[in-house]
Amino acid sequence: MAGQQFQYDDSGNTFFYFLTSFVGLIVIPATYYLWPRDQNAEQLRLKSLRRVHGRCLWYRLRLMKSQQSFVPTLKKAALLFGWAVFLLLAYKVSKLDREYQEYNPYEVLNLDPGASLSEIKKQYRVLSLKYHPDKGGNEATFMRIAKAYAALTNEQSRQNWEIYGNPDGPGATSFGIALPAWIVDQKNSMLVLLVYGLAFMVILPVVVGTWWYRSIRYSGDQILINTTQLFMHFMYKTPNMNMKRLAMVLTAAFEFDPRSNKDATIRPTDNIEVPQLIRELGNINVKKKEPPFCYPYSLKARVLVLAHLARMEVSEELEEDQRFVVRKSPALLQEMINVGCQLTMMANSRGGFHAPRLVTIENCMKLTQMIVQGLQESKSPLLQLPHFEEEHLRYCISKKYKVRSLQDLVSLKDSDRRSMLRFLGEEKYDEVLSVLGSFPHITMDTKLQVLDDEDSNNITAGSIVTVTVTLTRKRMAEVFEKEQDSTPCLTEEAATTEEAQGDSSKTKTKVWQNKSKGAKKTAKSKKKKLTKKKATPAPAKTKQANGNVAGNEVVVAAAAAVKEDEDEVSDKGSESDEGEANKDSPSERDEDSDKQSDTEVDEIAGDDEEEWEALQQSIQRRERALLETKSKVTHPVYSLYFPEEKQEWWWLYIADRRDQTLVSMPYHVCTLKDTEEVELKFPAPSKTGNYQYSVILRSDSYLGLDQIKPLKLEVHEAKAMLDNHPQWDIPDTEEEDEEQEDSDGIEESEDDDEDND
Repeated sequence: MAGQQFQYDDSGNTFFYFLTSFVGLIVIPATYYLWPRDQNAEQLRLKSLRRVHGRCLWYRLRLMKSQQSFVPTLKKAALLFGWAVFLLLAYKVSKLDREYQEYNPYEVLNLDPGASLSEIKKQYRVLSLKYHPDKGGNEATFMRIAKAYAALTNEQSRQNWEIYGNPDGPGATSFGIALPAWIVDQKNSMLVLLVYGLAFMVILPVVVGTWWYRSIRYSGDQILINTTQLFMHFMYKTPNMNMKRLAMVLTAAFEFDPRSNKDATIRPTDNIEVPQLIRELGNINVKKKEPPFCYPYSLKARVLVLAHLARMEVSEELEEDQRFVVRKSPALLQEMINVGCQLTMMANSRGGFHAPRLVTIENCMKLTQMIVQGLQESKSPLLQLPHFEEEHLRYCISKKYKVRSLQDLVSLKDSDRRSMLRFLGEEKYDEVLSVLGSFPHITMDTKLQVLDDEDSNNITAGSIVTVTVTLTRKRMAEVFEKEQDSTPCLTEEAATTEEAQGDSSKTKTKVWQNKSKGAKKTAKSKKKKLTKKKATPAPAKTKQANGNVAGNEVVVAAAAAVKEDEDEVSDKGSESDEGEANKDSPSERDEDSDKQSDTEVDEIAGDDEEEWEALQQSIQRRERALLETKSKVTHPVYSLYFPEEKQEWWWLYIADRRDQTLVSMPYHVCTLKDTEEVELKFPAPSKTGNYQYSVILRSDSYLGLDQIKPLKLEVHEAKAMLDNHPQWDIPDTEEEDEEQEDSDGIEESEDDDEDND
């Protein structure tokens, strides 16, 4: 059996193959993941947002960062260098000589395959005279020629060449290692060991240890575990937390402590600037000695957050720290909401302690809005708009316009809005309108059902209720343009003319009232003629947009309804007379009953098919939601004072506002671009009756855009479990018949066996 030989690459040719493959495995994925995205596309995106978001702090910081950043250039240079090395190695490999070629004696003798023996001998003589060592030729070349001649003339050598590819017969199998021989050379042994030890005993453990230390300190949302425990402690300790207490707990997070986070800093100048801000802000519970609220990092973070909400100017050094604190706050408040939900579920399942109140969780949501917009809780939502100051609000809240919200401002007519905002120039006014039109307007449709139940509309005690909420986002300008056409706001002149018209209409209604009285009398006289039939008033089913129905319309509708009832009664009377005169035969009545039963069966089957299709659609929708990964990039938020670009996200939940409790946990809607469907599940109450809940939608970015929709729940008693069912009861006669059939079958088989015998 042939031996085996392992040898390193002395010539270095094979090592280039290995090196080329290694560099390619690094350069190709790195280019895909690290190559800077098209800067022109980002610049075009920012340019398209300039008209609306041009005054936002995050927009200005993004422009400065894109102009001053050298990181994309360095990434491109490093990747281009890697590609240059890869292409150079590939070119080097392509120029290497092929060392391992198949042995062919015809090529050695410069003959065509299939040459005759005389031609082989003749060519051997010519080459021997040329390359023989005695004639001054090359000895190695002559040995190759002699070996090729023997392979073609000697029968044994020719057989070895045809079988093994070598005239000398089978040789040792050699395995080449694609590393140069100098790596295992004794002279370089210390250097190689040093490199191996540095790579595998120092660098690798440090990298793995750093990653592990960071992973055990942070949660999945990149929040410190100590911060989560801190939030849980204070929310357990104080279930009902007001806004001031909430701000104190937020700023006590360990993300703002330099000992836990290297990005947080404590400057020597803080001893001078922070007390000055405290004096300007007023009472912020500085004397409170409860840890960690009394620690310097917590006090500084609290002062910076309150200064941000008050829109106070700070020094350049503190401004950098303030941006860091403000940037971290929304994620920390989201963690507080998650902690509150966890404590609520624990209290509902285990009991033994008070769950956080609904007002605490809603205050977390409100504080997020306040921090994103840089506004205090008591301030008007109109201050989210550009060029609006405190002194301008008196024009809006005047008796003439009564504009207190963003919706009121949008629903004004253009002339009224321009008159109210006369303190703005044309350019500023156009900018306000463009910003206002970009704000979101959400329509919320709810559907209440019990999935996987026979009657999905029947809610029984203890059943799992599913509320399907369909959210549709539109720009505020698109929605309120239609409302302006339908319900325009009136100015003072229009109001006076409307009052004058109202006086004339009052005089006219007197005539209508007289007519309605006459209609009432006729209706009463006609009602007396009816003995058994009672009229159902039609206006009870009609709904007005403003909730008011004119008296004359009610009377006219009632008269019309009475007249229709009389006609129906007369028709029925005539039909009954005809029926008495011509009675149907029994067969006809049976056919009618069969047709009626068939139609009822078809209706029931149709309802079942609709329920089945709805169930299948909901299952497919849930499966698609699990498989699809939607982008969380929705719409950029307009924020004048937030230092980072933020996307529009929402909270959706069901609450019992009377008991101040959560019914379903808040769902963070992060993918609402145009339309989004969300399913909220909760167990129905264990007691029957009517319940009044609220479906609440809150923004995490804007003030004054929250929505509350009532949700009525009628809980019925659950069906009792059946102990016996007609299908489960087998009559005695059927059992006897089955036993008789079995015995007959056995007798027949015995008779067949006897016949066979």
